[in-house]
Amino acid sequence: MPARSPSDRSAVPDAGGTTRRAFLNVRDAAEYLGLSPHTLYVWRHRRQGPPSFRMGPRGRVAYRVQALDAWVCEQEQVDSRSNAALSPLNAAPQTRSNYDTGA
Repeated sequence: MPARSPSDRSAVPDAGGTTRRAFLNVRDAAEYLGLSPHTLYVWRHRRQGPPSFRMGPRGRVAYRVQALDAWVCEQEQVDSRSNAALSPLNAAPQTRSNYDTGA
């Protein structure tokens, strides 16, 4: 196995045998998710969105690719259009309870 260069240390092979980076900066993570970097900054400020952390001596924001993939899967599971169990169209109809109006 060839030695990795210092700039290649965050690269990992994926299932197809190609190499991809294990960590992404804000710009690359936004591109990976199809969002704007501004959206990720806002979500991070509000403590929403995919998990991120500060890394390195300058404290740059980083995203783990595996965490981004897991976050996308979580979003699919809580969306009623992707998860039939959550769809209101599949729920049993609700009936009103018989209550006395006092009239």
